[in-house]
Amino acid sequence: MDEISKFEKERIELISSNAKNTGLKDAADEFLTKSAEVNYSYNFEWMGRPIIQYPQDMIAIQEIIWEVKPDMIIETGIAHGGSLILSASMLTLLEASGEIENGKVLGIDIDIREHNKKAIESHPMSSKITMFEGSSIDNDMIKRVHEFAKQGKKIMIFLDSMHSHDHVLEELKAYANLTSIGSYCVVFDTLIEDRPKGFYDRPWDKGDNPKTAVWEYLKDSDDFIIDENIDNKILISVAPSGYLKRIK
Repeated sequence: MDEISKFEKERIELISSNAKNTGLKDAADEFLTKSAEVNYSYNFEWMGRPIIQYPQDMIAIQEIIWEVKPDMIIETGIAHGGSLILSASMLTLLEASGEIENGKVLGIDIDIREHNKKAIESHPMSSKITMFEGSSIDNDMIKRVHEFAKQGKKIMIFLDSMHSHDHVLEELKAYANLTSIGSYCVVFDTLIEDRPKGFYDRPWDKGDNPKTAVWEYLKDSDDFIIDENIDNKILISVAPSGYLKRIK
């Protein structure tokens, strides 16, 4: 066994052991609770645009993009555009490496603020990005996105808009089937379920959030599995049980 193989074997064992390391998992959960109280995820940017993500998820996202090598990434929820820029930059790297051709990123949001739209459109990554304004679960929007998706050979999906159970479940029903086999549909902010009831002063809460939507969706679909390896690897994540890998 060469050195790389030894290292890979050790890393696999370390990640697997995290699942049983209750002290480490409790510490990660405590950090998530304390950091969420102070909007820790607001602290970061990708290529100059606020991304509103935890660094661990940003690393996990770049890993799965490099692994899957999609030529299209579809995202619901745009906000300041940092996630679109991250996706576009990764597709640009894949193109530069000769792994894909003509990568495209599509962002959908019910309200694209004008100052954010201008900042995204003036960004060096803008040529890769298309934005649709409107509700992600509107029938006309769903048809429009599915038509756009015909341009992609291998597709990855990120769901990060309204975080209520019903909305996320409708998004999963609308877009999860666009995910290519071997690729991912990532559902963000599943951590809401793991926080105390009333923790968020929002229209979602424990029992009504993206994780409950994932559970409901997977009851009727065996096309996806929860990639627990990612959960065990990063531990600190806004998307526990949200990295859904399409297996068939």
